[in-house]
Amino acid sequence: MRRLRAGAAVAAVAALVVGCTAGTSHQAVPSATLLPPDPHTTAALLKIAAAFNHDYDTGKYGPVYARWDPRSQAIISRAGYITRHRSCPDASHSLSVTESAGPGGPQGAWLVHYEIGGQQLTDYWFYVHRRWVFDLVLSNPDAVKLYRMSPAQYAAALGCAH
Repeated sequence: MRRLRAGAAVAAVAALVVGCTAGTSHQAVPSATLLPPDPHTTAALLKIAAAFNHDYDTGKYGPVYARWDPRSQAIISRAGYITRHRSCPDASHSLSVTESAGPGGPQGAWLVHYEIGGQQLTDYWFYVHRRWVFDLVLSNPDAVKLYRMSPAQYAAALGCAH
């Protein structure tokens, strides 16, 4: 009986440690459970990140938001994100080129390197519960500040106030 309890305690501690090291900010996105799992490969992330960047570049903001991790989604609602981008579009009309992806970021993040309008940028992605999720907080802290503003403040900050 003691061995059984000790084994259960070790299993519970191991589950807790695994859960803590993954971070609470990178839990599975509820809608992601309806989708097939993503392969945990560089090629899969590169393909997903290229589609993600293309969707953003071409104004398809719903699929972009769907790839955000829960910590990022807690910053702004899906409807708020889409509304802000549609009412105040990005001035850049350049399409991004997703160049490479691989491990090596903080907290186990995978890095996706891309170029847009001659500028080199890096996004941070995590593989959580068999899905690739985008971390806005690490990837674009300036956007986080903007999304926390009221819609009027956001529009004024971007220079598209009506």
